Amino acid sequence: MRAIIPVAGVGSRLRPHTYTVPKVLLNVAGKPIIGHIMDKIIAEGFDSATIIVGYLGDLIKEYITAHYSIKVDFVEQEERLGLGHAIFLSRHTISKDPILIILGDTVFDVNLGSMIKSEYSTIGVKEVPDPRRFGVAEVKDGFITKLVEKPENPTSNLAIVGLYYIKHPDVLIDCLKENIKRDVRTKNEYQLTDGLQAMIERGEKLTTFSIEGWYDCGKPETLLDTNRHLLNETQTHGVHDGVVVIPPVFIAPTAKVERSVIGPFATIADGATVIDSIVRNSIVSEEATVERALLDDSIIGTNARITGGFKRINIGDSSELEYY
Repeated sequence: MRAIIPVAGVGSRLRPHTYTVPKVLLNVAGKPIIGHIMDKIIAEGFDSATIIVGYLGDLIKEYITAHYSIKVDFVEQEERLGLGHAIFLSRHTISKDPILIILGDTVFDVNLGSMIKSEYSTIGVKEVPDPRRFGVAEVKDGFITKLVEKPENPTSNLAIVGLYYIKHPDVLIDCLKENIKRDVRTKNEYQLTDGLQAMIERGEKLTTFSIEGWYDCGKPETLLDTNRHLLNETQTHGVHDGVVVIPPVFIAPTAKVERSVIGPFATIADGATVIDSIVRNSIVSEEATVERALLDDSIIGTNARITGGFKRINIGDSSELEYY
């Protein structure tokens, strides 16, 4: 089975980190976001993927080809015209066999095997208190009757979380083609929800699949929340002389950690250096250096350097910050 993974977004809410690194390559619990997604679909038996790239897409291609051997087709979305447009661009990689569409900026704790056993196309949803930021699904007698993208006055609290199992992708592609031809846009974009709604209007039956484990990586605070969740599941650390480790943490084998307290909920990535510091609830990215500092609720970018001080820091790649 094939997974379709759109990752063309700029990730503006995660700046300054996404000035130099695409959002899906940000490190969470020891590996990039897209690494967690790829590991998940491979473990569930998927043997091919289509990855839709855009902003800094070459970096994503380099990471995927270096770390994964399954068949991967890369599709470039040069213009950011919406998720529906992105899926339509990947049509040449899609047959009539069922597909799974999984958004590249979200980590899911879900049994995909159960989802793809559904008799019908099904969409992952979660009840939320304020669904206005999401697409929502209206349901009657077990089937979706209407899908609405970010409604001002929602009539349902079932948020669409970015996981779609499509039994008849040829029908979806045809609906997206028609919407693009007729220039059907919502919020000035060709939306996947509009394509799915067109499927429903053609008689396709769609159901919902409840997903509790839904971890957004779109903002610094949600990225740290996801880091905490994944560390609880996959914590890894070695023995470091003179270092106090308070689990759960991830310390990469190539990281250098001396005379420090690490954790809880800290990720120290490959090649990072932490000396004479306390790091908790934070991510220290690849090749970053932290010395004589106390970090809490912080994200330190690749090759960045922090020296001295007690701060909550969100510093981008190749930056330097010193306190005296």
